[in-house]
Amino acid sequence: MRNDTNRQVILTSRPTDIPQAGHFELRESVVPEIGNGQFLLRNIYLSVDPAMRGWVSAVANYSEPVALGSVMRAISVGEVIESRHPDYAAGEVVCGLFGWQEFALSDGSEVWFKHDPALAPVSTALGVLGINGLTAYFGLLDVGQPKAGETVVVSTAAGAVGSAVGQLAKIQGCRTVGITGSDDKVALCREAFGYDAAVNYHADDLDSALAAACPDGIDVYFDNTAGRISDAVYRQLNVGARCAICGTASVSSWEPWPDGPRLERHLLVKRARAQGFLLFDFQDRFGEARTQLARWLNEGRLSYREDVLDGLEHAPGAIARLYAGENRGKLLIKLGDAPG
Repeated sequence: MRNDTNRQVILTSRPTDIPQAGHFELRESVVPEIGNGQFLLRNIYLSVDPAMRGWVSAVANYSEPVALGSVMRAISVGEVIESRHPDYAAGEVVCGLFGWQEFALSDGSEVWFKHDPALAPVSTALGVLGINGLTAYFGLLDVGQPKAGETVVVSTAAGAVGSAVGQLAKIQGCRTVGITGSDDKVALCREAFGYDAAVNYHADDLDSALAAACPDGIDVYFDNTAGRISDAVYRQLNVGARCAICGTASVSSWEPWPDGPRLERHLLVKRARAQGFLLFDFQDRFGEARTQLARWLNEGRLSYREDVLDGLEHAPGAIARLYAGENRGKLLIKLGDAPG
């Protein structure tokens, strides 16, 4: 249902490290009128993702920084409530870059895909059937190229992406080892997501713990962290290993360039490959991946957890919550009920 007020989360200052609640402000604006070729979306769930830290940084990476004074860039899923666009009808559910706000006006350029609520709950369009599942799917299968019987290691293994990677690797017939930040999350990796072994990276001797968990070495590494965790993994790569670089969450700043161990010797001697990737590289194949992920989900071969915050007022501090590891599953902000 439409009202006249649109609450929005505005970026008001530029963080140098992890964004905090004080870098944002809740403001109200008037819900815009739609024009020809546009539709109005009522957001149902907002996503909270590690990439948002880079989006607000003063240093551009793969996208321009969010401008100060503008709505915080974010992926969301919502219901079309008014439309003058031929491709979008009132009542349809769509996912895309609609920002941290209650309502969004769109010409369709921000849309990633439509979601059928009969396929899976609307929230999954932001998680296991959205950015997290898609990242896991393409990063593991296209970049990592696992083969049955190989050992796959995943950092931030209990997170929304990592947990999906581990399960997809098991579906491919691999042995899976997770790296995570607490004993509780080690248990979660083993019990909820089916990892064969899991390691707490706060262990006194991470190299020894990892060697014990990977007695046959490491064939595929899905890297969400960089830093000392990845240093330990690279030391135990097998000949011909593949490393899919998804994120660098453990590195507080890339200005100035951080010092640390170099990976070139490992890649050379082990004839290994390390490749970065972005989900946007595969946007023309989202339909393929979502169909397969939904099939595995409905067959019970893929599970997920969600941590849902109720209300837009939780958004400003949500990125800091994510980086502190306080969430237990995909971190979402719920703004309303799904249609139907």
